[in-house]
Amino acid sequence: MSTPDFSTAENNQQLAQEVSCLKAMITLMLQAMGQADAGRVMLKMEKQIGQIEDEALAAVFSSTVKQIKQAYRQ
Repeated sequence: MSTPDFSTAENNQQLAQEVSCLKAMITLMLQAMGQADAGRVMLKMEKQIGQIEDEALAAVFSSTVKQIKQAYRQ
């Protein structure tokens, strides 16, 4: 089995689109797993945010998780 190529775009616009795609995929995966399991996953993501020492990075992660949670609830 070969290693998949997960190269990212060098263009900022393309990179932003890739990130949006990943957020959408995570949301769809959470919706597919069922409410109880998705809830546990979201709690674990929030717990991870609390363990990030870099405040700027933690803020980015927090914002991303909030966006995913909002999309999940729709």
